[in-house]
Amino acid sequence: MPIRTRVAALAALTATALAVGATVTAQAGAAPNETARKTASAQKTAAAPRFLAASELPPHPTGWTAGPVTDGFPEQLAYCLGEGVPAYDYRHRLFHTDLDTSAVQVTVVTGSAAKGKALAALLDEEIRGCAARLERLYPEIEAEGRFFGTLPVEEGASVHGLHTETSYGATDVNLLSVGRDGRTVTVVGWGQMGDFDDAPLAAFKKTAKKAVTKLY
Repeated sequence: MPIRTRVAALAALTATALAVGATVTAQAGAAPNETARKTASAQKTAAAPRFLAASELPPHPTGWTAGPVTDGFPEQLAYCLGEGVPAYDYRHRLFHTDLDTSAVQVTVVTGSAAKGKALAALLDEEIRGCAARLERLYPEIEAEGRFFGTLPVEEGASVHGLHTETSYGATDVNLLSVGRDGRTVTVVGWGQMGDFDDAPLAAFKKTAKKAVTKLY
């Protein structure tokens, strides 16, 4: 806080000088706050985004195990986000249970908020077209995609579902989300055997929201 000094020799200080002194004092008091704000903003920009913990995924009877954070784009999302993904420095974490359920999170820090927005839009578009693309590439697969809405978190997140069934009877259901905080984009994928009735949509939406809020 500003330090006030009392000096007897300045008893004749004019009103104008007092007003100037008050202005300077107010500016001096505001400067540290502005500096702190800019410092916090710079630290947020420089900090590496954080990843979900196993406990933040949709509950599972056997519990979740989280792998280490690893460089690169995960092959587990290649079925929907393969060749169309722009080249960035991606990082990801894999999760698994003792049964057939698995999950993955991938995060990337782009060069600007505008680039982050463009990347999030592209990834969202790729997921929307995933079912049709799978059926075109793999005639033995029937796929259905669903859009489950957006989440009000930071710059937003969208939630999608994908169900696939093969000609030999195997069925799988996946939930995916794309979220953004400024220039940082994160994608969360969850999957297991079954159909849409087996997917924990409400719990996944909480996970998708947490993935964005936890980034910084």
